[in-house]
Amino acid sequence: MCGRYSLSKSKDELEERFQAEMLTDFKPRFNIAPTQLVPVITSDSPKGFSFFYWGLTPDFGKNKPVSQKLINAKAESVHEKISFKNSFQRRRCLIPADGFFEWKKLGKKTKIPYRFTLREDDLFAFAGIWEEYETVSGESQHTFLILTTTPNEVVEEIHERMPVILNRSQEKLWLDKYASEEALLNLLKPYPTELMLSYTVSSLVNSVQNDSPGIIRKISPMDQFGNYTLFG
Repeated sequence: MCGRYSLSKSKDELEERFQAEMLTDFKPRFNIAPTQLVPVITSDSPKGFSFFYWGLTPDFGKNKPVSQKLINAKAESVHEKISFKNSFQRRRCLIPADGFFEWKKLGKKTKIPYRFTLREDDLFAFAGIWEEYETVSGESQHTFLILTTTPNEVVEEIHERMPVILNRSQEKLWLDKYASEEALLNLLKPYPTELMLSYTVSSLVNSVQNDSPGIIRKISPMDQFGNYTLFG
């Protein structure tokens, strides 16, 4: 499951990388969490950034057990499940990011947070699907899910799943409304191990209230007792 990611680049960097226009102000984000409103690029509007809720709106997000189930979709079955099939066929999106977080379990209580990035710390995009619905007050809301797949060798040491990361050429195909199902499914693979790296970060990332540059800063790994160590 991918439950937290970062987008620490500037508005100008985002517009340059994705060749899309952002009409609203954007501040770098270091600890993006479910239910928050964040930029995406949809197949309906590939030349501009839209702002959608990740998984659920804040109101629905109060139901934590539900919200945790509705932030990701498995790439292996997204084209078959009734709840996702229509979105996979018609409403695909890119979720810009520059890193994501997972936690390594040490003992029964300790979890060490890790950040995963591309080797050059470049911007990239997760493969996602989105949905539109009407709230009880009659307002239109948009939400998205991140697709996950089996992990590569970098991620598998920490977690059994990883988000689907697309390269630049794959991004265009993912947003192509006329792409075949076979071509789309072929994109949903683990990102090449040699192009990624990971490192431990501060436990500040554990709280969604924290959203500062210190969260993505590399720190020394800690052992299960919370002591700093030279060994990762």
